[in-house]
Amino acid sequence: MQQLQGRVAIVTGAGRGLGREYALELAREGARVVVNDLGGGLHGEGGRGEAGNETPAEEVVREILASGGEAVADASDVADWDGAHQLLETALSTFGGVDILVNNAGILRDRMLVNMSAEEWDDVIRVHLRGHFCPTRAVAGHWRARAKADPSAVDRDSVLIHTTSISGLFGSVGQANYAAAKSGIATFAYECHLELHERLKVRSYAIGPSARTRLTESSPAAVDAVAKPETGFDFFDPGNVAPFVAWLADPSCPLPSGTVYTVEGDEITLVQPWTATSKIKAGDRRWTPELLDEAAGGLFPLGAPA
Repeated sequence: MQQLQGRVAIVTGAGRGLGREYALELAREGARVVVNDLGGGLHGEGGRGEAGNETPAEEVVREILASGGEAVADASDVADWDGAHQLLETALSTFGGVDILVNNAGILRDRMLVNMSAEEWDDVIRVHLRGHFCPTRAVAGHWRARAKADPSAVDRDSVLIHTTSISGLFGSVGQANYAAAKSGIATFAYECHLELHERLKVRSYAIGPSARTRLTESSPAAVDAVAKPETGFDFFDPGNVAPFVAWLADPSCPLPSGTVYTVEGDEITLVQPWTATSKIKAGDRRWTPELLDEAAGGLFPLGAPA
């Protein structure tokens, strides 16, 4: 039985790589899919698909339709306020609603911090953070309006799936812009949980996938590591991540909202990066340098990291 039958999903950045795999998997599970992709470039510029006469999004839609699914292409800029609302309108006018939003669109502008330009910083922050905020804001606004008009609509169990990364959770040399954006997205996913789960029954997750995509293959440091093996399990095949995304979108998924995961090959890891651990107290008085010198060791009872 298809677990997502009758549900409508939006996937951003779905023309290639991980987004393409998500869209195809969601369609296989019965979802009607809005395949959003702006264009062909690694840096977010527009472009055509491999066939030349179709956009990447249109190619994915053709695959879904050929397999008996339902899909529509959308070329809206999801980092733009009006573009994100146009994306929502595509879902509403084509399929009559939206139940699942997978925020996946992203770009790279890798550079060492001391060489990074303001433009390179701004471009990555815009596509990743605004590209998550604007569609989420549009779709969440629709869900709130729907709930106000019909309180029973909150039982539809809507889902947000955001894309963080290992770089954002643990840092990565040469990716200050990307790591900062992806770290922010993990927190944004939890914020969505705090604001939307209790009131609107919206589940919110963040996943940090590791896979072979145009983005990873454009990085000299990663291209060899993610190369397809000649034999055996292809650990970095982007298709490995897609079943987890579809499972999160399933209304019966037992994982709690507001959680963050990394997904690599055959491994799924729960990540809790910001956890309060040790604490020191001044004892009902203001800290002084002398008190801090004396007490600071209590923050690292096993010794400070090198």
